Amino acid sequence: MTVNSGGPSHSRRRRLFAAAVAGLAVMSCGGDGASTGPSRRALNEGRQIFRFETFGDETFWTDTLRMHEVVQTIPPTIALAVGLKVDADTLPEAVLQAIQAGQVDLTDPATTVTLLKLGAVVGLKATVDPNNQVTSLGTTCALCHSTVDDRIAKGIGSRLDGWPNLELDPGAIIALSPALTAPQKAIYNSWGPGRFDPRINFDGLNGPVLIPPAYGLKGVHSITATGDGPDIAYWNRYVGVTQMHGHGSFVEPRLGINVQNGPDLISSRLPALQAYQLSLNAPKPSAGSFDAAAAARGRVVFEGAGTCSSCHTGTLLTDANTRLHAPADVVSEPEPNGAPSWASRSATKMYRTTPLRALQLHPPYFHNGIAPTLDAVVDLYEAKLGLQLTPQQKADLVQYLRSL
Repeated sequence: MTVNSGGPSHSRRRRLFAAAVAGLAVMSCGGDGASTGPSRRALNEGRQIFRFETFGDETFWTDTLRMHEVVQTIPPTIALAVGLKVDADTLPEAVLQAIQAGQVDLTDPATTVTLLKLGAVVGLKATVDPNNQVTSLGTTCALCHSTVDDRIAKGIGSRLDGWPNLELDPGAIIALSPALTAPQKAIYNSWGPGRFDPRINFDGLNGPVLIPPAYGLKGVHSITATGDGPDIAYWNRYVGVTQMHGHGSFVEPRLGINVQNGPDLISSRLPALQAYQLSLNAPKPSAGSFDAAAAARGRVVFEGAGTCSSCHTGTLLTDANTRLHAPADVVSEPEPNGAPSWASRSATKMYRTTPLRALQLHPPYFHNGIAPTLDAVVDLYEAKLGLQLTPQQKADLVQYLRSL
């Protein structure tokens, strides 16, 4: 190694010092140049928590459900078929090229273990011993609320945090547990891809709802379909404790929920986790994915004959921050297949107006997926409200919704 013993010149040292002072000034304003936003360190910490933190839930997924035994026997083909995703950015380039060339055996469970060992399976965190035996398994937020861009192959690509993994079949995965009874497995297997029933842990009923996006939440106070909690921290604690079965506490007197699972591994992580989630903007529609001229006409319908803007108000296109709506006033009631009303199982017994963002990216629609397409959404509203829109108006309105 060659060392320049003379060091930088005097003038260069002055420039370096000036740059350092400028950098300190930026850091004092928040780390990323924004005086009012979270620091870059907080966002990086939140991203790490979102992607990799289990809150100690291995005590449930490993010790109770024994899912570490299950993943040991599942080949990647099956894992990908139930919607699990592989983070290509954690894999060596040679491995990625081998996958694309068909030189990696995706039918061998040992490949799954290797992917887990590399930390490449989105939303799962495993410990693998020197004999390549999985000794523990936990879940993270990213399991349901991230997907990948499929740039390498179907289910293998770069992470898309905040996107709902609507190909994930949580029920089918849970049903693989050797600790469950046959009737329990039947319930979990009935959910289907993209659906999860968080209330089954408390009321014993079965009525799964769609996994929602975790992007575009900034400025939205009621972030779930029923607006139960006041902020994201409420829901992060709820999911972390009662669904992931992490270590912490969650109390909701309105539903009779009081879970105490110490020691608390969640509370200290909530601020950074929320900061990262609020930084996830809704993706914009890609070029050519909607008809701009028709969308412009559709906006007129949205704000006029369609009466959509009576509830989908403001820049967020929702009135959720100011009011909730009775079940009789929403088109997603009654629930399909005779399931109990989702509102009846909530703390508010009401529904919020859904913020409209990136709609074309996450069909089906409404909390229960009752509308498979945006055309079906418009048809449901027209029938419920008796709007009598023309076919052209409905087509234009769909294009506007695709543009959001």
